[in-house]
Amino acid sequence: MGRVLVQTESRMPDKPEFELTDQDFKFIQWFMHKHAGIYFSDRKRTLVYGRISRQLRRLRLKRFAEYRTLIEQDSEERICFINCLTTNKTQFFREYHHFDFMEKVLISEWAQQGKRNIRIWSAGCSTGEEPYSFIASLHTANALEQFDSIEITATDLDTRVLEVAEQGIYDEEALKAIPIKYLKPCFVKGIGRHSGKIKVRLGLQKMIQFQRLNLLENWSFEQRFDVISCRNVMIYFDKKTQQELITRFHQQLSPNGVLFIGHSESMPADFDGFHHLGHTIYVKK
Repeated sequence: MGRVLVQTESRMPDKPEFELTDQDFKFIQWFMHKHAGIYFSDRKRTLVYGRISRQLRRLRLKRFAEYRTLIEQDSEERICFINCLTTNKTQFFREYHHFDFMEKVLISEWAQQGKRNIRIWSAGCSTGEEPYSFIASLHTANALEQFDSIEITATDLDTRVLEVAEQGIYDEEALKAIPIKYLKPCFVKGIGRHSGKIKVRLGLQKMIQFQRLNLLENWSFEQRFDVISCRNVMIYFDKKTQQELITRFHQQLSPNGVLFIGHSESMPADFDGFHHLGHTIYVKK
């Protein structure tokens, strides 16, 4: 769940439609690393050219140098530029052991600790399947009746995927990833123009707040979180950025707060702020 790079490789066209110089590509590498934490190797030049070409056609430009001027002056175009170079992959209840741990361990621990308000952050929420999985899991485990409030904040860098997430409407193909026990209590099938779709029940949907957030920029959260989930996002950052994010996540967690990361990610070897419970589950010391 989260931002990934497109992996398709192909050859650069012999006669490129648009001009993308070596200097242009170095700027793109620098810009994406600085603003999104993503590093494009030289091998990704063909991928970058294909994605950038769509933007140049849209704006009727012929050279990337012209587009660069827009990126540097227009914040909205800057967002479009970052969006066009990344894509998102996710599904409901991906890495199910995290949801199982929340239902079987965390909910009872929160009750024993006397917590009344639970706050969860889905960092890199993509099209919304992760935060909706969290609220479905909590609802099915009767957590909504045990606490005064449950707030889920879901953020992503990409404005396009956030629009999908806020609607909460998905193709019925998504049903394959949803365990049966969550279906009837948490989802409804579409009718009419939404036939062939599913939607998260409105009462649950309203418990999630979506917002655009760049993980590399300042966070304006006033309160700490009981759970932060940042899964399969950090693998595309360099090690220095990963270490900085882990430190900031640690600071943003409540005492005994839990951090979920992706199965191909790991904690920096020299960071001792968490107890590792296995299955990429970390508890703040």
